[in-house]
Amino acid sequence: MKIIKEDKVKIDKVIALAGNPNVGKSTVFNAFTGLNQHTGNWPGKTVSNASGIMKYMDHYFKIYDLPGIYSILAHSEEEVVARDFICFGDADLTVVVCDACTLMRNLNLVLQILEITNNVIVCVNLIDEAKKKDIHIDIDLLSKILGVKVVATTARSGKGLDELASSIDKNSFSKNKKTLKIDYNDYLEEAIKIVEKEIKDKVKGCLNSRWTAINLLKGDSELINNIHNYLGYSLIDERVEDKIKEARNYLLGNKIMSNDLEDLIVEAINKKAEEISNSVTHYGKEDYTKKDRRIDKILTNKFTGIPIMLLLFAFIFWLTIEGANYPSDLLNKLLFSIEDNLFNFCNLLLPKFISDMLIHGVYRTLAWVVSVMLPPMMIFFPLFTLLEDLGYLPRIAFNVDKLFKKCSSCGKQALTMAMGFGCNAVGVSGTRIIDSKRERLIAILTNNFVPCNGRFPTLIAIITMFMVGIGTNNSFLSVIILMSVILLGILMTFIVSNLLSKTILKGIPSSFTLELPPYRRPQICKVIVRSILDRTLFVLGRAVSIAIPAGLIIWVMANVDINGLSLLTHTSNFFDPFAKLLGMDGVILLAFILGFPANEIVIPIIIMSYMATGNLTDFSNLYELKNLLVTNGWTIYTAISVMIFCLFHFPCSTTCLTIRKETKSNKWMFLSMLIPTLCGIIICFIFNLIVKLL
Repeated sequence: MKIIKEDKVKIDKVIALAGNPNVGKSTVFNAFTGLNQHTGNWPGKTVSNASGIMKYMDHYFKIYDLPGIYSILAHSEEEVVARDFICFGDADLTVVVCDACTLMRNLNLVLQILEITNNVIVCVNLIDEAKKKDIHIDIDLLSKILGVKVVATTARSGKGLDELASSIDKNSFSKNKKTLKIDYNDYLEEAIKIVEKEIKDKVKGCLNSRWTAINLLKGDSELINNIHNYLGYSLIDERVEDKIKEARNYLLGNKIMSNDLEDLIVEAINKKAEEISNSVTHYGKEDYTKKDRRIDKILTNKFTGIPIMLLLFAFIFWLTIEGANYPSDLLNKLLFSIEDNLFNFCNLLLPKFISDMLIHGVYRTLAWVVSVMLPPMMIFFPLFTLLEDLGYLPRIAFNVDKLFKKCSSCGKQALTMAMGFGCNAVGVSGTRIIDSKRERLIAILTNNFVPCNGRFPTLIAIITMFMVGIGTNNSFLSVIILMSVILLGILMTFIVSNLLSKTILKGIPSSFTLELPPYRRPQICKVIVRSILDRTLFVLGRAVSIAIPAGLIIWVMANVDINGLSLLTHTSNFFDPFAKLLGMDGVILLAFILGFPANEIVIPIIIMSYMATGNLTDFSNLYELKNLLVTNGWTIYTAISVMIFCLFHFPCSTTCLTIRKETKSNKWMFLSMLIPTLCGIIICFIFNLIVKLL
């Protein structure tokens, strides 16, 4: 499907694409628009509205992919975004995508949307999976009951999408005359009539009068304000207010409190959804979910769930470490092999000091960042995306939800932590799936406690040199030690989350609905392409853009002399007394500070400072590197202190910028830097004190 730019065409109709999480909604969107909206087999992938253009026949449709939601009762950010667009986005048609395997739950949303608008098409997706489970849906009968067009599709293979596009084209230019109406109990129906009669003429042609009356009765102040803004005038005058009071008094007289309204509405919708589902769905096998339940008995068991999760992550880290070594070494040699030629070429066009700055400063920093970051990301991100497509990630959140609840936080934080292993900036962006603003901030402030792939090379090099032994080739022991370091970071995440929830971010942990999706066979080719394009190259691009000015600053500090010593040396000497209290030295502490743009350049800066070369130096031989470090006073205790500070220090600049963007606040960005750094300083100080005492 060709991507069409909006400014090149005249939009004929606007289409809203709604549905529960994990029903293939974004797959339908991608198929129609040609855009690459990331779809994953876990809920909460789309929090803001993505949009694209679909051409069918001679018409151009602008399609909005709304957040995946279970309801439009607006308890979360996703529900508010989706509800407001359906109500006030002036969409000509709403396509509601449903999962054929769980139709009853999906019909809840369909029925709620039908209360707002008649202009609806229902897309029953994942028909292929339903057939595998011997589930059969009578599409024609469902269409007749709902009073709207219903189309069966298998979006991943494209089956049924032509019919869906044709239905969109036809139905967006016509109006459904009559759709299914939900019947509430007699008392609520009478109360609705009292209010609806008074407002019917005021909202005619703009909003559904029945739905508006229901929400006026409920008294949702935010939604009522949105209604007034949309209409351009206040709906509630003295007469309407009197009718609302009359209706509420009528309900109260029949022992229906205002707090009971939503429960009555939800109960009626659930009952109707169940009734419709039972009418149109036929099960060949009643135990069609037996296989998934069997697997979940192991993967979500309170005794085996977390150990299996840890073993799985240990395997992924081992695979990443082992797999990245050779390509990283090759890429390093390739990039550094052309350095001299680039330097000579620049010398022909530019003064020597500028060539030196550009090649030995900027280019060498970039070469380090690319060679160290790219290979592990190209292994880790596809593996992580495979877990998404398989449907395992929601099980992780389920397993650790109780632990996070004890910290007054949210189980979805586990998903954002897992993203942080690849890149903390990605983990911070991923916190959008958390409904509560308070819990989202806790997840953002603690995401840096899990090491990203930029810190793995430093940790692995130190583990190899000072703990496992160079040349032993004991990658299993390396992974055990690395997992211990990671578990320390996870433990600190729980401790700090608990402290935050009892101090600056007080609150009661929210409950959340997290669907455990069916296990699905991952689409390996799509996973590899998507993870490389959407994640690896995106993260690498941001790191490279920040590493360029960092290379300039580092080169200037290393080459500007004051009283016979470089600015780098003067600065490291200034930090030395404080660094000694933490079991390190000024060079190490300065390397972490200068490594703010990209964690990958910490070790190269340490090498450059110790060797006083004025340029970042490549040490591919760990024997030589260990000798250099030992010569400059490193011991096993120095190595442990560096590992602790590597785990607990301020986020990189890319992550900080992402935090600023997500929170829209410098305060939270500053706290996200201060909290892990203070933890690192305190733990290093205590560790160094214990070493000296013993």
